Amino acid sequence: MTLTRREFVRNAQAVGLFYAGLGVAGCAEAKSANKGMALIKDSKKRLDLPEGFSYTLVSETGGKMTDGFFRPGRPDGMACFPHPASADKCILMRNHENWINVPNGSPFGKGNELLDRVSESQLYDRKTDGSPFFGGVTKIVYDLKNGRMESDHLVLTGTAANCAGGATPWGSWLTCEEQMLRAPDEAQKYHGFVFETPSAATGLIDAVPLKAMGRFAHEAAAVDPATGIVYMTEDDRKGLFYRFIPKVKGDLTKGGKLQALAITDWKSAVTNNWPEDWGGNGPGRIKAGQEFAAHWIDLDDVESPNADLAERGHKAGAAYFCRGEGMDYGIRPGSNAGEIFFNCTEGGTSQTGQVWKYTPGDTGMLTLIYESPGADTLDLCDNLALAPWGDLILCEDGKGSQYLRGLTPDGKIYDLAKNAHKDEAEFCGACFSPDGKTMFVNVQNPGFTYAINGPWETLRA
Repeated sequence: MTLTRREFVRNAQAVGLFYAGLGVAGCAEAKSANKGMALIKDSKKRLDLPEGFSYTLVSETGGKMTDGFFRPGRPDGMACFPHPASADKCILMRNHENWINVPNGSPFGKGNELLDRVSESQLYDRKTDGSPFFGGVTKIVYDLKNGRMESDHLVLTGTAANCAGGATPWGSWLTCEEQMLRAPDEAQKYHGFVFETPSAATGLIDAVPLKAMGRFAHEAAAVDPATGIVYMTEDDRKGLFYRFIPKVKGDLTKGGKLQALAITDWKSAVTNNWPEDWGGNGPGRIKAGQEFAAHWIDLDDVESPNADLAERGHKAGAAYFCRGEGMDYGIRPGSNAGEIFFNCTEGGTSQTGQVWKYTPGDTGMLTLIYESPGADTLDLCDNLALAPWGDLILCEDGKGSQYLRGLTPDGKIYDLAKNAHKDEAEFCGACFSPDGKTMFVNVQNPGFTYAINGPWETLRA
């Protein structure tokens, strides 16, 4: 989720599918141009939702948290965990994508007056002027039964541009830095790492980067529970698709091996489907539904002080993906195999998004499952979540109005929500409660976290 993503050329060549069904009649409606699910206009101008659905504002940037710190700005990637003591509650681990040049949204208050409450081991880094970085992670305890936030507090701080991440099967949230800052000219430490934050944390933890997982423009992560392997995306137009094989399953602090995906019969592939004069291999080179056998290439010098990990991997044969972002692991209803789904935000002939699937196995299989035909249908798919009924929930970070879109297994797009706030900021962090009855999502600016409830069974059909 870079700060310059809105600066690109849009083309409207028809490449994909659109969904014209699932209409809801009888009320004032706000429809996206893809004529998807009808949405009811929100009188409060926050979220337009389908008939029968409702939302609760869980929290807003700037207020004081339970621990006395202020809620940081720019909420982004997020995951939901079961509460250890009550099925009526859940835990949200939430990123805050505060870049080095973002002036607002500090958890430490005006003039960083609360910074003296943070130890040096808990604050990962300071800027060259001595002021703190204020990217990081907050934890929310949410009361599902009563529909309200019970508590929230700071878990990780002093990091830069915590964009997305991923939940682990052992109950932690992997938060990923997207901004690769160099020491000592840009920061006092190197940035561009993964940090592990336990959902059981009761306060600030020591900020320890998992450097063996690589230094790059980290975006999302997903863990295969059968193997403990962590898959990772890179938010760069020439990014790789990575996996980290830990030495000890479930303990990432013990190190491991970092690899990048290569397409077996297409060395150093470029998968963006862009025209050649844009740095691609020609529009339509890859068709929706096309499968590729894949293998993995070992990477070295993974802390990459020169920020050249992707370039070196590509020269060795790894495939380039165009701004890999949201990712999730899951087993769809009716399937016995786990799969990893991920978005490429600017991939595709129209530069408005691709959705990929990787199926692990003795021979891994990579499949392009959807390519957006243009911004009216799907505009820059970013964060991603696998819904309990098997659809993918895609968070938009586009140029105009922002939508939550659903993508069915047979390649149909529908509208699930529209950001009706005047700022029209991106959706991010979509995730579901353990019982599948509540979906949580963030709107990055002004900084809202919502809980959405409704007749999800109408979507399962």
